Amino acid sequence: MKMTELAAPGLAPSIRSRGRFTSQTSALLLMLPPALVLFTLFVALPLFDAAYYSLFKWDGYGTPTDFIGLDNFKQALGHAVFWQAVRNTLIVLAVSVFVQLPIALGLALLIYEKTPANTLFRLIFFLPFILAEVASGLIWSFVFDGNTGVAAALFHALGMEPVFILADRHWAFAAITLVVVWKYFGFHMMIYIAALQGVPKEMLEAARLEGAGRWAIVRHVQVPMIASAIGVSVFFSIVGSLQLFDVVIPLTNGGPSNSTHTIVTYLYTFGLTRTRIGFGSAVGVMLFVAAVAFAVLYQRQISKGSRS
Repeated sequence: MKMTELAAPGLAPSIRSRGRFTSQTSALLLMLPPALVLFTLFVALPLFDAAYYSLFKWDGYGTPTDFIGLDNFKQALGHAVFWQAVRNTLIVLAVSVFVQLPIALGLALLIYEKTPANTLFRLIFFLPFILAEVASGLIWSFVFDGNTGVAAALFHALGMEPVFILADRHWAFAAITLVVVWKYFGFHMMIYIAALQGVPKEMLEAARLEGAGRWAIVRHVQVPMIASAIGVSVFFSIVGSLQLFDVVIPLTNGGPSNSTHTIVTYLYTFGLTRTRIGFGSAVGVMLFVAAVAFAVLYQRQISKGSRS
């Protein structure tokens, strides 16, 4: 028997491995350049531009020439409305994580099984997410209207003087958080439903045979099995809170007295609409740094969880 024939079985895996490596390298060389070009054009370059413009007093016209260093950052950090916007953003984040997500999970646990009635409820609960943010804001601005809205009718029915909720400093931001919960809980509910439908029925049946009750099954079987979906949901919830803009503008436009600004509406109002592009860029850079810090912490926690 020839030596080449003896060696052939041993060489086959290495040949297959080399073939896989070649195909992976080809795919990488084919797909990576377009992705890098798009990332550079639409992510990296705008970020570098924003960081550059944040160092100038610039109104957006012509070439920035009035270099002021970090003054835009100092102005933002010394502005009381900026800190109000930061506080409001953190409140939205907390409400999203600790109120919205438990509601979404509770509803998902009620209607995750595939029945016609559950399908109808899923559609109803998901409808607010389908609506455009601006349309949602306009709808709720009519609801909260102190003259002709649903809120006014409720106050009249209770024999009380109607309150103009969106014009009240104490109630306006609470109304915004209510709309945020209403708008996005359906999205998170659908994430949980998809994950719950993937939990093996054998595990649920085994837990029932062991005498576990409904709450014990939820706590010890279903929730641990969908932990990764909950992590994704929390990630989307926090990122969405940091970017909140479209719901606030049609409802209050940041008022009354700048009490309902989020970081993004603050950037828009005090940067873009007042043609202070350098100042707005500085706020954008700070928001970006906060988002990156969160993403890094999140990734570290996910990596730690997967190792354990």
